[in-house]
Amino acid sequence: MANKAINRIKVVLVEQGKSSKWLAGKLGMNESTISRWCTNNTQPPVDTLSEIAKILNVDIRELLSSTKKSYN
Repeated sequence: MANKAINRIKVVLVEQGKSSKWLAGKLGMNESTISRWCTNNTQPPVDTLSEIAKILNVDIRELLSSTKKSYN
C-alpha cells in the first residue's frame, strides 16, 4: 500500500525554494529524518511540526493534508 500524504512539508519547501537539507540544518536534525518526513514514510512529532511551521513562517495547517473531501 502506498504511503498516504499526511503532511505537506515537501510541497511547502518547494513552494519556498528551500531544501530538506536546509530544513535539517535549521532544526539541527539528520537530513535522512527530514527526507522520511518529506516522503511521508514517517511523521514528525506535533511539537516539531510546530517548529517547522515557525521556521517556514506558515500556519501549521499548511503543513498538513486536508482530511475533508470536496464534493463540488
